[in-house]
Amino acid sequence: MPSLPEINYQRAVKAFEKFGFWITRQGKHITMTNGKRITTIPRANPINAYTMAGIINDAGLGIEEFKKLL
Repeated sequence: MPSLPEINYQRAVKAFEKFGFWITRQGKHITMTNGKRITTIPRANPINAYTMAGIINDAGLGIEEFKKLL
């Protein structure tokens, strides 16, 4: 299991915004981009650790880097 706690989607969005992502679309999921990469975050509380690990990987971050942004 990834060494990542299950977190609230709002905390995840704020962490990605600190990394330079911005929201491009909202609905049942939140789509964010940094101009080069696109990632989608489900509006779930909490987001499963495995799902969050995949989202972090797609965004080009490591788990430890993401934890520092929280």
